[in-house]
Amino acid sequence: MPLRFIGIDPETGQSDSPTVWVDEAQQELVFQGWVPGPDLAAECAAFEVPGHATGIPEGEAVVRIPARMVPMVREACDALERAAVR
Repeated sequence: MPLRFIGIDPETGQSDSPTVWVDEAQQELVFQGWVPGPDLAAECAAFEVPGHATGIPEGEAVVRIPARMVPMVREACDALERAAVR
């Protein structure tokens, strides 16, 4: 099943495009965002969570999306919940 487009940051121009999609088949949210600067990436990598190793594992990434996109993230979460009920 293809990705379901939820929304794109309305305040970005033609070159920037933080975006939210839903993959209903995989039950996943998909985000496109800005690559964080080295300070934020290092802070995320060093963050300690009990029971987990520090660092950003191979195949994972940190991205930034603006807070103004929270309604789109909520819509994506609702879409996944509706898909799970079917």
